[in-house]
Amino acid sequence: MSALKDAMKNEYTKQILRATGVRKASLEQKKTPHYRMPILEQAGGWMRLDKYKGPDIPASEWDDLTYTTYSSDPSTYFAPITSATGEIELKGFWEYGKADLDGVWTPNAEKCPTIVKWVESIGARFGRVQLLRMSANTMRECRWGLHLDNNNQGNPENQGWVVRVWLELTDDASSALVVRPTEFDRKGEVKIALPKYQQAVVDSEYLWHGGHHASDHVRYAVIASVESGPALERWIESQKP
Repeated sequence: MSALKDAMKNEYTKQILRATGVRKASLEQKKTPHYRMPILEQAGGWMRLDKYKGPDIPASEWDDLTYTTYSSDPSTYFAPITSATGEIELKGFWEYGKADLDGVWTPNAEKCPTIVKWVESIGARFGRVQLLRMSANTMRECRWGLHLDNNNQGNPENQGWVVRVWLELTDDASSALVVRPTEFDRKGEVKIALPKYQQAVVDSEYLWHGGHHASDHVRYAVIASVESGPALERWIESQKP
């Protein structure tokens, strides 16, 4: 029965659940007065940048961290490097009346100094910074789980739109970020390859997205919420391939 239940979790049954209102999307794409970066909009909401070229990041900087997870996805864990309060928790910043900006370093930050320097090198305001630990999944599972991130709840409209910056830490040919401009647009789907040290910036509240990783190895990556604006634009220009 569990195998049948898992097989039913595919984008086709999901489309039926959406159409009937049984399973509603938790977020919708929206246009707001927040500043959005033309360079990212013109690229379709995502950019694959150059690979990270800083000091090598030892495995201890992800192996030794404290992880936690959401009850809805027990196969994916996160180690908060920042949070709204400095505690190791996954609560949204809005739960504390804050935008997803001005993240406070958690005790995990002391264990990953090279990653901390990478985040700071971006030079822009950042909110949540988390280290992702992801087990293998199938493309069916990835497409079932495509979602929008809640990056801008509580973000004043005179500030920049919050987007996500990725840094892949482990090396596997199957690792990719799957993005779509609309949830069920298979033709518009793009697979952003994520080999070791690949950097990318994605408007993850505009693009439906999910991670795909078909390897026996566990995947690790850093994901940071960063404010759109001149500082992030300068960093993106400096990181173009």
